[in-house]
Amino acid sequence: MALRFGKKNYSTVQVRKRDVPDGLWGKCPGCGEIIYKKELEENLQICPKCDYHFTLDRQKRIEMFADEGTFIEWDAEMTSVDPLHFTGRESYISKLEANQKKTGFKDAVTCGAAKMNGRDIGLGVMDFSFLGASMGSVVGEKITRLIERCTAEKMPCILVCASGGARMYEGLFSLMQMAKTSAALSRHAAAGLPYIPILTHPTMAGVMASFATLGDVIIAEPGALIGFAGPRVIKETTQQDLPEGFQRAEFLQKHGLIDAVVPRPQLKERITLILGYMTEQ
Repeated sequence: MALRFGKKNYSTVQVRKRDVPDGLWGKCPGCGEIIYKKELEENLQICPKCDYHFTLDRQKRIEMFADEGTFIEWDAEMTSVDPLHFTGRESYISKLEANQKKTGFKDAVTCGAAKMNGRDIGLGVMDFSFLGASMGSVVGEKITRLIERCTAEKMPCILVCASGGARMYEGLFSLMQMAKTSAALSRHAAAGLPYIPILTHPTMAGVMASFATLGDVIIAEPGALIGFAGPRVIKETTQQDLPEGFQRAEFLQKHGLIDAVVPRPQLKERITLILGYMTEQ
């Protein structure tokens, strides 16, 4: 085992896989380095070697944006039902219960009010660890209520997006959330109020095709996968070779779909600055 310690820099440790204790170290998908997990946590789940952005859980996201002690959750007890009585290898109800137990939340999004650098905002955070942050009726309803309440209270709306798409267990009920959330955003825009979505890894399918890309300013985290269908489906449909990285945030910024790629530690200040320009404050 070769060790290369600098000034308490655990990110450069080189170890064999069998020497890595469970729970203490992890391997970065970006650079392949072995990283001390505590250092990763202290760095907002960003690799200190190559800046690869790992998934950040919803509670950490809320703490990252909301001034300390200011977040007030809305509609916390809203929970999904099984309108289609869906059963595959497992029933939809059993999947919901398992994910509620795993995450400690009722569904894949948390919404509420907060202050961000002293400014009142509405804040929503989607959580990929809950059924891939799929958009079912509850996710769509909570996001719609968030937008509508921001409109009524004349607040900017900030929404951290992550999703694999619509929730197949709810069929058409899930697809209708695209129209519902988009209509709420149309009324929010008509009221002259800002809406800023933040696209994280991954933001796909029906979420990407609705509220995730309807912002006044669309921001993404570095390296985020953003698109409607997967590369294999697109290639088979178009019968063409696809550019390397064509669904990554940097490529989409270059081609005009999103406005800015902002590293996670800079998001709060950048959004505060943008809101200041948009509201003349």
